[in-house]
Amino acid sequence: MCPLSLQLKYPPFDVRVKNEKGNTFIFDVIRKKWLVLTPEEWVRQHLINYLVNEKKFPASLIAIEKEIALNDLKKRFDVVVFDKKLQPYILIECKAPFINLDLSVAEQVLRYNLNLQSEFVMITNGVEDFILNKKNQFTNLPEGF
Repeated sequence: MCPLSLQLKYPPFDVRVKNEKGNTFIFDVIRKKWLVLTPEEWVRQHLINYLVNEKKFPASLIAIEKEIALNDLKKRFDVVVFDKKLQPYILIECKAPFINLDLSVAEQVLRYNLNLQSEFVMITNGVEDFILNKKNQFTNLPEGF
């Protein structure tokens, strides 16, 4: 399945893609590098564009795929938006559009948040998303700073 044909809930944007040696790559404006275009990366890049251009979060306060320690395990979160004091504000787990956002996905992001203690957690597959606040109540995605 070609990720470029996947319709998402986030607004379209000027996507930078290239084909090289039989692979399609997408440019990540946060990490400033070309990445293999997968369905999950398609979702992540649309979400990042939405966070920066629609919700007005500064790109400088967004981290992508960084390692965290979870007990004795090393894991990687998908996206964290930090607040102005550089504390985790929104922890986001991205999945491909054809992945159901079920209990296992929610448990994954909530486990990561035991370490990060962000104000909000979000799971998205680009088609639907769920956002929880610290009281585990469903809410809307907050506006940027």
